[in-house]
Amino acid sequence: MKLTILFGGASFEHEISIVSAITIKEKLASFDLTFIFCDTDHSFYLIDTSKMKAKTFSSGEHKKMPQLTLEKGCFMQKGMFSKSEYKSVVLNLIHGADGEDGTVAALLDFYGVDYIGPRKDACTFSYDKRYTKYLCDAIGVKSVKYEVLHKNEAANIETPYPIIIKPSRLGSSIGVSIVKEESELDYALDVAFEFDSTVIVEPFLEGVKEYNLAGYYAQNKMHFSIVEEPHKEEFLDFEKKYMDFSRSEQVLSANIEEELTARLKSNFQRVYSGLFEGALIRCDFFVYNDEVLLNEINPIPGSMANYLFEDFIQAIESLSQSLPKREQIKTNYEYIHSISKAKGK
Repeated sequence: MKLTILFGGASFEHEISIVSAITIKEKLASFDLTFIFCDTDHSFYLIDTSKMKAKTFSSGEHKKMPQLTLEKGCFMQKGMFSKSEYKSVVLNLIHGADGEDGTVAALLDFYGVDYIGPRKDACTFSYDKRYTKYLCDAIGVKSVKYEVLHKNEAANIETPYPIIIKPSRLGSSIGVSIVKEESELDYALDVAFEFDSTVIVEPFLEGVKEYNLAGYYAQNKMHFSIVEEPHKEEFLDFEKKYMDFSRSEQVLSANIEEELTARLKSNFQRVYSGLFEGALIRCDFFVYNDEVLLNEINPIPGSMANYLFEDFIQAIESLSQSLPKREQIKTNYEYIHSISKAKGK
């Protein structure tokens, strides 16, 4: 199967995207893969598969490779007397801004390129943690209670300590702090506001259980991964998550009752259905006081959550054959012709 991996992007998670792409190269070694790197200046480069190493990008070696442009239905390499098309399903593997905020989705939609990944609307409700909370309220999925703070406004927080401070539009634990007492608050807010103009404040829940579940819709039904119970310290900081994004060995299924598994899947499907078709996503849930709470939606999970699937290759093949199709709008200018005819023109 042919597949194009699009990675990089202009975001704080740029390097994590590179790590994910290198991991996916290993996991999908049986595919006919093309790697296209989006640099931070939004230039596209065709990366030699043998050069898919972190040093290629940190050294700037990728800038010596062919540049590509987007045209109708494909990426294009133009030479002085020739041009080459790179036309296959694209896997959007750009984490954070560009990839998860809807920019790339809009671009690929505009040029009619088939792709695996969240569509624009799905990006809106998963990239910004505020809108994820609004989505939960609308579809009847419970989430952790929260407050929103804006930059340069008074920090009148009502949530009792300890609390967690999170930038609204960022992943990978970048800018996240656990604040145990009021004396730590100003510093934590300064850190978070370095990355975003709004932050989410949530209670730090002692004794919470966390479970991760991934899935996708293909062949007219939902497909779920195993449920993982991640073994974490107080929380995963950026460096630990950076390493987490390179995981490629399948993890063990959580030792939980079937009833809880069913509840997790039910909540996942409520989040996914009617919004995330065409994407493989991961939802991170909390179980607290026997309630299932959505913690986060990962619309482009690190390394595509390959380690949660018994047959990741089959998952990508199946999803690539079940992508939503955009309606082709045909214009016949009937309205303009009728006006012209009425005016005798």
